[in-house]
Amino acid sequence: MAITVGALREVADGERRVAVTPEIARKLQGKGVRVLLEHGAGVAAGFPDAAYGEIEFGDASQVLAQADLLTCVLPPSDEALGRLREGAVIVGQLRPHGAAARIVALGKRRLTAFALELLPRTTRAQAMDVLSSQAAVAGYRAMLIAAEACPKFFPMLTTAAGTIRPSRVLVIGAGVAGLQAIATARRLGAQIEGYDVRPETREQVESLGARFLDLGVSAAGSGGYARELSEDERRAQQQALAEHLKLVDVIVTTAAVPGRPAPKILSTAMVEGMKPGALIVDLAAEGGGNCELTRPGERVEHAGVTILGPLNLPAGAPLHASEMYARNVYNFVELLLREGGLAPDFADELVGKTCLTQGGEPRFQH
Repeated sequence: MAITVGALREVADGERRVAVTPEIARKLQGKGVRVLLEHGAGVAAGFPDAAYGEIEFGDASQVLAQADLLTCVLPPSDEALGRLREGAVIVGQLRPHGAAARIVALGKRRLTAFALELLPRTTRAQAMDVLSSQAAVAGYRAMLIAAEACPKFFPMLTTAAGTIRPSRVLVIGAGVAGLQAIATARRLGAQIEGYDVRPETREQVESLGARFLDLGVSAAGSGGYARELSEDERRAQQQALAEHLKLVDVIVTTAAVPGRPAPKILSTAMVEGMKPGALIVDLAAEGGGNCELTRPGERVEHAGVTILGPLNLPAGAPLHASEMYARNVYNFVELLLREGGLAPDFADELVGKTCLTQGGEPRFQH
């Protein structure tokens, strides 16, 4: 019999994405896989049940009882895990860091779970990299939020009432989210700068038409992430950055490392030195924020500066975010399929290093 791949309607507050889109459902069917979705699973993302064609639908209980492989955007609830058929496989963003209770719940049902956040950052893994695809959505939306909240126009405007100068925008962190934020600010007509402690990002920042802000501190690391700065380096960076921030209208911060608290880059004193009406959009709010004053999910006013800490930005553009996410998931699931069945090769680096539990036994080392 064909294996069954299932997906539920996401139930986390504000979550509108879906792990299986109509495009991916058809691709799975083309592989001889049976697809079973919960009624309404894709509605919030812009995919009504009718868009899936001949795909089967059922209630959550039916999906959990029949799925050999369950795909998800965010971790299923403990209740859902307890009802999932024993020995099944889960693929999705499972938030493996600090997930001791979830790992216990996976063990009780002897589930094999793959947390896509753990994928090695290699060329071969790019097509499965959910962190990158969703970060691109977050960077785009962060800049739109900044443009909406900024008390100034982003572009230069020449009007009968005079010429209005463009806003000065600084993006801190030139990863996927930061680069997408830079590109979006450029499209909106802002005067844009990008900063990163990794000097190798200069070329990428400049290729988008932005100026690279060089503060004289390098923290080139491994695996695509920056190394931790020494105390002297951090002090020099902070001093140079504080002076520059006095000129900036909008800051979007994007510095984050999965599983670790976001680095504090903007101190209270630095915020107090900024011009009245300045705006900070802290994309690292879920990890505690890059700014000392950030409150996740809230708007803070301090010394005339506004600090926003938006959460789960990809869910705000659910259709395209879901399309990219579902393609990532499909590309990973292909690694698990062999001759119409599930046969994960744990010797494969992408499979082995992404595995959170195997048959209920923990494999992830914190």
